Amino acid sequence: MTKVVISGTGLYQPPHTITNEELVASFNAYVERYNATHAAEIAAGTLQELAPSSVEFIEKASGIKQRFVLDKEGVLDIDRMYPRFQERPDDQLSLMAEIAVDAARKAMAVAGKEGKDIDAVLCSAANMQRAYPAMAVEIQQALGAGGYGFDMNVACSSATFAIEQAYNAVRTGSANCVLVVNPEITSAHHEWKDRDCHFIFGDVCTAVIIERADTATSKDQWEILGSKLATQFSSNIRNNFGFMNRSEDSDPNARDKTFRQEGRKVFKEVVPIAAAHIENHLHALQKEPTQVRRYWLHQANQSMNQLVVRKLVGSEPSQDLAPLILDRYANTASAGSVIAFHEFHSDFKPGEVGVICSFGAGYSVGSVVVRKL
Repeated sequence: MTKVVISGTGLYQPPHTITNEELVASFNAYVERYNATHAAEIAAGTLQELAPSSVEFIEKASGIKQRFVLDKEGVLDIDRMYPRFQERPDDQLSLMAEIAVDAARKAMAVAGKEGKDIDAVLCSAANMQRAYPAMAVEIQQALGAGGYGFDMNVACSSATFAIEQAYNAVRTGSANCVLVVNPEITSAHHEWKDRDCHFIFGDVCTAVIIERADTATSKDQWEILGSKLATQFSSNIRNNFGFMNRSEDSDPNARDKTFRQEGRKVFKEVVPIAAAHIENHLHALQKEPTQVRRYWLHQANQSMNQLVVRKLVGSEPSQDLAPLILDRYANTASAGSVIAFHEFHSDFKPGEVGVICSFGAGYSVGSVVVRKL
């Protein structure tokens, strides 16, 4: 099989940030008004009183301190509490494609590639802006790329699952250079009125160039030693928004039409799945977890990542071993592990090994083992 490398990464960062302090002030204003408006029902026991949030609660529960968003005003407006985007005509580049093209061009610049050098585009994210035509094909056209493109959705594991598809395409010869983009506009499918999760998500887009080693010219190359995917069905992380809602006469604004999760169950069940998955993948490559220089993990929860690494190496993980970026970016769905790799890999020496791993709804787990060249 052809040797395959990651030769460039790119990151699009939205223009606005929301701090925990700003988010809590907005959320608590909404809670205060809701409780006052529904005081009679709450007193009668027909409605439940909403509890306020706090900065301390958010940071203890997650480690998140802020998040980037494409629209700040709509999220913080207690009469709305979700982004306000301008609908674009069909002949204009869509918002998701726009941020993907930005991240892609940055990755292409690092890899030394032009649009004509790319012969496949995979757009893989937790939610797509539309059903069709595929976002990937629109991005392909905007970049002047050839070949083909298609969309994927494996929730928070979308990036690693797409990297495996790109890796397999290159090593088997069906493509020579593949662009993977992960435009995550999480703010649009998030529930900002739910205390248990209102602080979790942020917007971002990552991009990765995957190509044949013999065509790579980048100074920063990472050989993909192997990838491994696994899924196990669970409804503990779920979003029921979809094209059948109308035909089901279902309320498009119902609580189940945005992100929801059973957080404690997810923590308890996903940590052992992710740790075992990584360990088994490394053993298949004849490597031990303690031989890994760095783990770039899915950025959902600080305690979750620490426990995964603790199970793997038997000691308390450092920022060097398992860097966290969720304090600044929050949970960015599939993009989180790629952001961690993008921002924390320049200190590697040739021959050192790292693991990119994501895990999330499905349940789904994807791992990519790479070696610095």
